[in-house]
Amino acid sequence: MNNALFQFAKPANEPVKEYRPGSPERLALEKELEKQSNEVIEIPIIIGGKEIRTGDMGEVVMPHNHKHVVAKYHKVGEKEVNMAIQAALDAKKEWENIPWVERASILARIGQLIATKYRARVNASCMLGQSKNAFQAEIDSACETIDFFRFNNYYAGNLYSEQPSSTPDQLNRAEYRPLEGFIMAVTPFNFTSIASNLNMTPVLMGNTTIWKPSTTALLSNYHLMQIFMEAGLPEGVINFLPGKGSLIGNVALNNPNLAGIHFTGSTATFQGLWKGVGANISNYKSYPRLVGETGGKDFIFAHSSANPREVATAIVRGAFEFQGQKCSAASRAYIPASLWHDVKQHVGEMLSTIKMGDVTDFTNFVNAVIDEASFDNCKGYIDRAKASNEAEVIFGGNCDKSVGYFVEPTVILTTNPKYESMAQEIFGPIITIYVYDDKDYAETLELCDSTSPYALTGAVFAYDLKALKIADEKLKYAAGNFYINDKPTGAVVGCQPFGGSRASGTNDKAGGLWNLIRWTNPRSIKETFVPATEYGYPFLAK
Repeated sequence: MNNALFQFAKPANEPVKEYRPGSPERLALEKELEKQSNEVIEIPIIIGGKEIRTGDMGEVVMPHNHKHVVAKYHKVGEKEVNMAIQAALDAKKEWENIPWVERASILARIGQLIATKYRARVNASCMLGQSKNAFQAEIDSACETIDFFRFNNYYAGNLYSEQPSSTPDQLNRAEYRPLEGFIMAVTPFNFTSIASNLNMTPVLMGNTTIWKPSTTALLSNYHLMQIFMEAGLPEGVINFLPGKGSLIGNVALNNPNLAGIHFTGSTATFQGLWKGVGANISNYKSYPRLVGETGGKDFIFAHSSANPREVATAIVRGAFEFQGQKCSAASRAYIPASLWHDVKQHVGEMLSTIKMGDVTDFTNFVNAVIDEASFDNCKGYIDRAKASNEAEVIFGGNCDKSVGYFVEPTVILTTNPKYESMAQEIFGPIITIYVYDDKDYAETLELCDSTSPYALTGAVFAYDLKALKIADEKLKYAAGNFYINDKPTGAVVGCQPFGGSRASGTNDKAGGLWNLIRWTNPRSIKETFVPATEYGYPFLAK
């Protein structure tokens, strides 16, 4: 019998490959891009490890070339969702009783398969299906995905080893059970790593899931599911359900065995799920755990002591990498009047050199937004800014969807700190800038805190320690991930556990110990060695 108490060593983050011309990783990726560009794969439903084809089909296209179909997929109906729930419940009976180290070993194997054998495959599918350039795909579908597997195993060991105190006459211990029922994972288009983690964190802790992947991320998500199965994940532990979110959600929310929802997506959708759970609360066997990361209106705030070039670089990288479609992307900035001339000049110089186009051209920094709805939304904000007497487009502003959904990196300057693009989430390559009087630093920080309902990420640039202290105090609840002299994007697993509060979610910090705790149902066990034989206590004596 193996009765060792195993502990994973704290891992290092997966190194980011550079994809320089002629490098082995570049050549492998280019070969895989060509292969996947020249095939149309069929994506089935996967329930209990079995492929199911309903014949109700949809298509996956390249956002940067929307006439190019890369996959066709089968959509679930109500019958298949119920089948998936039952498969998850059946698989859980065995999965939760497997020693946690054996569960963790499967996750470690998945991470290593992605790091080696399937790195080019997952990156190419992320590039073609979600329109990420090679670097953005590498830090997402490869490095962050791998990091989640390795760090979660390490954190799980720490959690399981956390035990209560005992005394000579009793033994106390904690048992970290999975939740009672099934988990619904609802995953976004913008990060392949998040799609993996929203399933795999609950799974590591002994839970089983039904997975609603984003339709616009199906290509990479299907490849992930294939890797999970190749690594030995038992049938039914994760059930892959392409299809309409409202249908899947309605079936799941009406099932008494719903134990939790792990979600990343829009604020409106998460609030709708929360309301649905509330409406059904008396029907569940237990109170479902609701863990969600939603929107953001992430800021860059510069003090007069900041370096203008550093601020400009943060604006360009923070707002325009992956077309501003990161939950953490900078979409509003507050610049003091004394720095504005230099910041504007640096931003303009940088934008003049940026290329936009197809992901297979590695010289393109910016690619397409995810779909036509996103394109139309972005164009609406740009058109209204052009027509407004409170705003002007000072860089970019061109949009073209004839071939792909291309929105030029756009900078809006406004005289109204509450202007719509300063307050509303856009999720595209658009940042709005408000220039404030240097003497109004503290008051403008309060504006920053109160303008948006979100509180996901934010960055402050300053070298004046007093100014940093004031910002830290006034923006205490404005961002769950707070950056000093850095852009508000690029959280790394194990280094900056990620999540925000207010309208941005439940702040359960993916990439840290806190998220794992949410998928456990602890039981305290007390064993008394010599039980009492009399009911009385000393205080009863005369």
